[in-house]
Amino acid sequence: MFKSGFVALAGKPNVGKSTLINAIMMKKVTIVSEKPQTTRNRINCIYTTEKFQIIFVDAPGIHKPLHKLGEYMLKVAIRALKGIDLILFVVDAERPLSKADEYVAKYVSESGTSTILVINKIDLVNDRSTISAIEKKIEGLCSTIVDTIAVSALKGDNLDKLIDSIVERLPEGPKFYPDDMITDRPTSFIAAEIIREKILHLTREEIPHSVAVIIEDMIERNNGVLYIRANIIVERDSQKGIIIGKDGQMIKKIGILSREEIEFFTSKKVFLDLHVKVRKNWRNDDFSLLNVVGFKNELKD
Repeated sequence: MFKSGFVALAGKPNVGKSTLINAIMMKKVTIVSEKPQTTRNRINCIYTTEKFQIIFVDAPGIHKPLHKLGEYMLKVAIRALKGIDLILFVVDAERPLSKADEYVAKYVSESGTSTILVINKIDLVNDRSTISAIEKKIEGLCSTIVDTIAVSALKGDNLDKLIDSIVERLPEGPKFYPDDMITDRPTSFIAAEIIREKILHLTREEIPHSVAVIIEDMIERNNGVLYIRANIIVERDSQKGIIIGKDGQMIKKIGILSREEIEFFTSKKVFLDLHVKVRKNWRNDDFSLLNVVGFKNELKD
């Protein structure tokens, strides 16, 4: 009996959904950062064993949008809850439940899909009664909860229990993806996300939500080197200056760290050619969001 199914992660921004997926996969598949709303696009992460295949659907955190970029991200997040087998509703054990968690609970409950409540970051909580209080409150807000698992994605605590609970509730089914496939996204998407992650880590608050990365060219040359030309898109000239840095030091650092990780992911030597472009107010421009950031395909019926 082989089991398979699609499992969507839901939660407010920055509760650790991507960190949780990477911990379960035991390899980095999605980018992570301490900045809220790091995840912008839907990505399927495929976890396969001899007995089951779980397709984790990682999507933006559910939040109240402040601009068109946020509106598109919310649409992607809500669509990710449709047509799937199970939801993991991820909350943060370290912080009191907020209006943002209640906002997520509303959408999760309305989906009507069986839901496992995942209380993350338990390694940061000394008082275990806090976890019980969170569980009780969420169960009062969300009618679809079928199990609760308290975990630490960072430490790996109770991830085996979470997998067992997921597999117990998956239907019998086929393998949707080959055994060696870990994501449904092309290498160009992963490369762009890695570059954006390095920018998030290295730059200050003015930059994170105003940056996008577009892979303009990706060619494996005759010598086996993977040539990648990428444009880093920002909204203002001042942001361009921050990313380039004094004497080009910042973009050089972004390039070195990105290249190393892309080489690890692709197992190829990489030549990374980075350029910074200003596209004013791109976060409120439909054309940029649909065709550049890539929401066009994600929002198709």
